[in-house]
Amino acid sequence: MAEQAELGGGVAALYAHALAIEREAAQRYGEFAARMADQGNDAVARLFAELAGFEAEHARALERECTGMALPQIAPSQFAWLDAGAPETAAHDLVFRLMTPHDALEIALAAELRAQAFFEQVLERAVDPRLRDLAAEMAREELSHAAWVREALARTPDPHVDWEQVYSRR
Repeated sequence: MAEQAELGGGVAALYAHALAIEREAAQRYGEFAARMADQGNDAVARLFAELAGFEAEHARALERECTGMALPQIAPSQFAWLDAGAPETAAHDLVFRLMTPHDALEIALAAELRAQAFFEQVLERAVDPRLRDLAAEMAREELSHAAWVREALARTPDPHVDWEQVYSRR
């Protein structure tokens, strides 16, 4: 993503990237919410549903803010969380069948941190004050989402067994 943070297209390019990030997050969080609900993990499902709503609302707000701007096209796969294939691919389905609440939260945290890092890179490199302000605002939002996910992750046990640690205690 380092080269993406250059944003030769200025404010319009930042909006295009932000929209791609927010749309991907809203879609994934919605899928995660449904999966966690299917598994009976209502607390994590509620968190993901809330985050999906926040991301979708933020995408709508961004769309309103950039109405009339000519935005560059951003490939959806550029910010894909899981894979670049279509949602009906076997790999996507397999990930969702095997994913635990802890796994979903780790995926979400990594995505939020990537988005935050992207906006912070834009902030560091931007000269245009409007671009800097927008990037700073977007980085702060991603930081708050990452904090929510971190809190949930701290409360969600990791079901994976570290067999090396189990057997090394003999």
